[in-house]
Amino acid sequence: MKLLINNLKFSYPNKTILKNINCSLDESQIMCVVGPNGSGKSTLVKCIEGLLHFQEGSILLGNVDMRSMSAKEIAKNIGYVPQSTRQLFSSTVFDTILMGRKPYYSWAPSEEDLDLVIDVITKMDLENIAFEDFNKLSGGQQQRVLIARALAQQPKILLLDEPTSALDISHQLEVMEIIHELSHKNKIQVFMVIHDLNLAARYADKILMLKAGQIYAIGSANEVLTQNNIEEVYGVESKITICDDCLSVIPVKRIDKSRKEFKFNFL
Repeated sequence: MKLLINNLKFSYPNKTILKNINCSLDESQIMCVVGPNGSGKSTLVKCIEGLLHFQEGSILLGNVDMRSMSAKEIAKNIGYVPQSTRQLFSSTVFDTILMGRKPYYSWAPSEEDLDLVIDVITKMDLENIAFEDFNKLSGGQQQRVLIARALAQQPKILLLDEPTSALDISHQLEVMEIIHELSHKNKIQVFMVIHDLNLAARYADKILMLKAGQIYAIGSANEVLTQNNIEEVYGVESKITICDDCLSVIPVKRIDKSRKEFKFNFL
């Protein structure tokens, strides 16, 4: 079941945020969305999730326009992990993850639901905190719990908005490895906003680079993460290296093209 975005445009009353967005994602593929702050990355994820209503274009899951799907149908097909980890109510880690099963039952979870939650907790290395209060966890722990909740939905598409931003380097790699394994094993399509270009290069099948609400480049890491693209989109001079067949981006210095030269005349 293929995710297809056609000519997407999203605007606020006085500002266009996204326009001319065209991309597709197949089963078992990971697409990382990169770009500077304010380029429209999170807005694009929210349009796919249905949290924002775009003005033009379409988003199809298979042959179905997602605007025709009910909230319950969307929840069965899409798992969403937002940037914010705060919950307004007290809940254990176990119960928070169990919420991911809510689209599948009306009154009480089945043994199958509970077994699936336990399996996800084990995969995400959350056994030691399974019955702790979610709101008392560190930001990194909360992020891992929210990813686990999304995985408990057994989605066809996993949307992640900066899933590794609050994680240490060990758990960044752990989470990315889990996402990569689940994507290929369970044929999940992963659409992920991420700031770390090196993680994107390592794990993405496709990289979508945004600039000012439009697609600047899309393709493999080698095609997208070039010195020229990084300079034009981020305003940063960089070096690109290849180690063990994996591309790495080394930022060198910021290029401020808007800065004017001032000459001082001393009397």
